Amino acid sequence: MDLYEYQARELLQEEGIAVPKAIFAQNSHEVAQAAQEIGYPCMIKGQVKIGHRGQAGGIKMAKDLDSAILTSEQILPMSIHGHKCSGVLVAEAKNIIHEYYVSISLDRDSRDFDVLATAHGGTEVEDIAKSHPEAVKRLHISALEDFDITAATDMAKAIGFYHADVDQAAEILLKMWRVFTKNDATLVEINPLAKIGDPEDESSKSLSALDAKISLDDNAAFRHDGWKRFADPIRVDPFEQQAREHGLHYVHLNGQVGVIGNGAGLVMSSLDAVSGAGEQQGSEVKPANFLDIGGGASADVMSKSLSIVLSDPQVVSVLVNVYGGITSCKQVAEGIVLALNEIISPKPVVVRFDGNEAAEGLQILSQSGNPRIHVAKTMEEAAHTAARLAAQQSTTVSLAGREGL
Repeated sequence: MDLYEYQARELLQEEGIAVPKAIFAQNSHEVAQAAQEIGYPCMIKGQVKIGHRGQAGGIKMAKDLDSAILTSEQILPMSIHGHKCSGVLVAEAKNIIHEYYVSISLDRDSRDFDVLATAHGGTEVEDIAKSHPEAVKRLHISALEDFDITAATDMAKAIGFYHADVDQAAEILLKMWRVFTKNDATLVEINPLAKIGDPEDESSKSLSALDAKISLDDNAAFRHDGWKRFADPIRVDPFEQQAREHGLHYVHLNGQVGVIGNGAGLVMSSLDAVSGAGEQQGSEVKPANFLDIGGGASADVMSKSLSIVLSDPQVVSVLVNVYGGITSCKQVAEGIVLALNEIISPKPVVVRFDGNEAAEGLQILSQSGNPRIHVAKTMEEAAHTAARLAAQQSTTVSLAGREGL
């Protein structure tokens, strides 16, 4: 889950990392109020979850109220590299003496954490690594180690904080580590971490995070109330939000067949199977969602998953494809029966079980006597059945609508 800059700033501030005063605004009226409070000059920064905003014209300075309003009216409607602005951040403009780059990230290949830093801030670290590889300092931290003040101080000295106090830089690195670990982040990046103040007045100089990028681990959302505080102000899909609150991996699509499975690979294969079945049948039926219940899913998890999918009005039929390894097909079956007993819906549910307690699960489905449940032996059979039922249901609804006219 990537955060907007204004959201990333919140997490930095909570750990005591200095940031310029700033106010998030979503229209020119709010910008005018924010600019008056912040003062001039101020920065108008488009909020998108992607880099290179400045090069795209998404970050500009405003010297007075009129220019703040005019600039915001130019930036707010923008789409930067395909990302629509969710608003703008009206921030203090700072006198920059020097810029640094610092980040902490998860290295998925080595399963370690990387602390990356350079005295050449204000640009993409990839560009710096190509042009000045010796200027980029890297520290690997294993999952069993901790990043303490000693390591942070050594890192700060290695970076070469020529215009900044090493102790202050070390404190910021340590606070970044706390942001990273406390919030289950996969990336905490400050670029630039700037030395600001009056070049002639040493007492005025300090380090400040002028821009930040933070990515959070979706798998850890259950430990943080589903990250409700960081809901996207542009658009929150109600089904994705509901699934996130229950710790489920769900992506809303535009088709007619709801798809539920355990394991991302199996769910992706199920999506392909449904699309292929729709093409073969000439109905062009498509998947309506991706929903991975994960390993070891309980009856309650399955029940909630099916309830979310069935509540989607675009869903006409549902495919449940489960291979029981850690997951018990018996538990999944109990969840299916529980959900269908609670939800009044004519939508058919096609189930394919294989593996752990598959026979027991199928027996539970059979004993339920629910006519909405259809059992298939293979994924291909299940996908074809779900696609055919979706096409039939859609045709029935369409004909009923015409007769009503």
